[in-house]
Amino acid sequence: MNKLNIDFVGKFALAVTISSLAVLGSLYLIFFQGLNLGVDFRGGAEIQVKFAQDVSDVGVRDSLAKSDYNVSSVQSIGEANQNEFLIKVAASKDEDINKLTTKITEHLSESFAAQGIEIRKTDIVGPKAGQQLQISGVYAMLMALAAILIYIGLRFDFKYSPGAVVALFHDVLIICGIFVLTDKEFSLQIVGALLAVIGYSVNDTVVVYDRVREHEEKRVGGKLKEHINNALNETLSRTTLTSATTLFVGIAMFYFGGGIIHDFFFAIVLGVFIGTYSSLFIAAPTVLFLSKFQKS
Repeated sequence: MNKLNIDFVGKFALAVTISSLAVLGSLYLIFFQGLNLGVDFRGGAEIQVKFAQDVSDVGVRDSLAKSDYNVSSVQSIGEANQNEFLIKVAASKDEDINKLTTKITEHLSESFAAQGIEIRKTDIVGPKAGQQLQISGVYAMLMALAAILIYIGLRFDFKYSPGAVVALFHDVLIICGIFVLTDKEFSLQIVGALLAVIGYSVNDTVVVYDRVREHEEKRVGGKLKEHINNALNETLSRTTLTSATTLFVGIAMFYFGGGIIHDFFFAIVLGVFIGTYSSLFIAAPTVLFLSKFQKS
């Protein structure tokens, strides 16, 4: 069986061009259009309701929208025949959230009395708490990236660390850009998905780095470009199988897992695609790019 001999590093220039455009486009969307922040970050109310009779999520959403409530989302929970929903309603800047929640529950009780509505749970997130959650979410991701930078530096060599972190920033920014483009809600669970993507992507990168180091130790004096290409070719089957397996689960959960985890697995599926690409064409070749400056 012939060994693969794909020149990954030779395609670095094209990959950098594509990735740079994608990252710049994502930054533009994030800063000038803005993420569609969920109730977790903006402040508002989450109300869980159950109906004795069949009610559609569209019917619930339309009923609230006609009364000028800023409905963030209406998500079905469990099986469709259970008629249970999680309603997220965003509060305006100066609005009393407790009064808003009371008004919404009263409105729902009156509008759907014939359908046997039951208010099962209400949760309130204040604007200040939402702002703090935004800061905490960003802080969590930055801390994860810093920890990865230190880990890879200690585990391998600090010349490898920047490539991993560049690839992870690349992955997170593009996913956020796609969320803006598709106008999907960016909630606390999406931050969890991004952290999962960071973990998945860095795992792939570490496997490649480990193989590069093996080649450097076995063939002292060889060119780093050859070591990286050999490592990427040798780990390609492992990368492909791991990505395919993860994608299979992610896509299945995306389509069949229900509305409440739909956006979470949308981020996971994106992360697998983008993370696999960045491990092959961004992380390892970046090491080669930075090594030129170290020698000069």
